[in-house]
Amino acid sequence: MKIYPIETGNFKLDGGAMFGVVPKSIWQKTNPADANNLIEMSMRCLLIEDGNRLILIDAGLGNKQSDKFFSHYYLFGDFSLDTSLKKIDFHRDAITDVFLTHLHFDHCGGVIQKNKDGLLIPAFKNAKVWSNDKHWKWATEPNPREKASFLSENILPIQENGQLNFIHRNVKDQIGFDVLFVDGHTEKQMLPIIQYQGKTLVFMADLLPTIGHIPLPYVMGYDTRPLITIKEKAAFLKQAADHNFYLFLEHDPTHQICTVQHTEKGVRLNTTHQFTEIFT
Repeated sequence: MKIYPIETGNFKLDGGAMFGVVPKSIWQKTNPADANNLIEMSMRCLLIEDGNRLILIDAGLGNKQSDKFFSHYYLFGDFSLDTSLKKIDFHRDAITDVFLTHLHFDHCGGVIQKNKDGLLIPAFKNAKVWSNDKHWKWATEPNPREKASFLSENILPIQENGQLNFIHRNVKDQIGFDVLFVDGHTEKQMLPIIQYQGKTLVFMADLLPTIGHIPLPYVMGYDTRPLITIKEKAAFLKQAADHNFYLFLEHDPTHQICTVQHTEKGVRLNTTHQFTEIFT
């Protein structure tokens, strides 16, 4: 097995929305805001090369939405999925599986693209796309709070073109790694837990967007059930500190990986790393 971090792009979101009830005077110490109160975010994915399978975890924002849509998210930087794949000598057509932690647009938008005629087509024409049945139902029958994050043009074509597959409880047999299901951010978000080079690597998706979100009350305003997020985060971070998990951060603009430790104030940041500092 070989794993690669894949940078698909950077964007900005309102810092207050990203930290909920936590005051700006506190959260800006780890996530500084610009003059418009926006903080920088990454859309960092993982690519797993495992035998005959090439598995992409999440797919970024994509590029098919309108200029007006993208203007709300202040895209910046030179990263893209295709350029990141090219750097490691891969092409999107070689990808056999796309595993989506959840179906919010910044995680799944890159799975569907528009062709020159404006038709919605698979961005990974040879890949199975993995979700789970409960989250799929949640996303295709969206509640008012999340409706703006579940875009039908990102989601429905996955099923229409025959790529959709559902993860069940025998997850490792299907996709090759374990999965932690969490419900605070959205119904049945899936966090991959990967055993790699003698270490446990966990893809944190939106349970822990950045290192600034490690303290338990630091929960996104986007979470549908923030009290459940706190409970899930507490249980996970205890385990991560107990067993020295390496936490892969999808949205942290600076740090690809962190570890956590027990302190008198609870679980807190221990170390930060770039992927290649830990894994060869």
